[in-house]
Amino acid sequence: MPEEPIDPTLQSKVITGLVKLSQVLKSQAWKGATPQKLTPTQGNILRQLKAEPQGLTLSQLALQQGITLATTSDAVTMLVKKQLVKKIRHPLDGRQLQLTLTPLGEQEAEKTSEWTGFLMEAVGTLEPAEQAILLQTLLKLIQVLQQQGQIAPVQMCFTCAFFQPNVYDDPQSAHHCHFLGGPLQLAQLQIDCADHRAIELPVLR
Repeated sequence: MPEEPIDPTLQSKVITGLVKLSQVLKSQAWKGATPQKLTPTQGNILRQLKAEPQGLTLSQLALQQGITLATTSDAVTMLVKKQLVKKIRHPLDGRQLQLTLTPLGEQEAEKTSEWTGFLMEAVGTLEPAEQAILLQTLLKLIQVLQQQGQIAPVQMCFTCAFFQPNVYDDPQSAHHCHFLGGPLQLAQLQIDCADHRAIELPVLR
């Protein structure tokens, strides 16, 4: 069956929708800014560190945030100055520094978690199957942007050596995970997996 021709009008509508979502996310992040005057990136870092109480290295944090090391470093420098983040020696390798939250940082992380509450409610209005399809679509977009070098590597299924796409006929569980040893439902797709094993991705020309 021949592929359907690309509809530039449809593409334009999708891009317009994504831009509107990005605008409202940024607006909500700034509205939710506390007296600490956190940027959206700084708020995201606080939330990530709250989810990793044992701490993360700078490179781990950049990888999990999907941003460059330089951007992460600049944001962390400001968070340290604001006494929201502290640097400690890695318990197994004293040459490495880990980033953890200070008590004040814990409080700020709680406040920033409210930034995306409105979007959580909006996504909650979708049926579970619609949410799963949306997740798969987002992962595909992230994969393409990663191949183009637009974003830093993300530990997701589509860039994992354990992942094998389109193995089964069931559209709701078409993919296979060799780590789990079985099919993956769309809702099980991971965007930040601790068991991720990176593969080399071809660079799009």
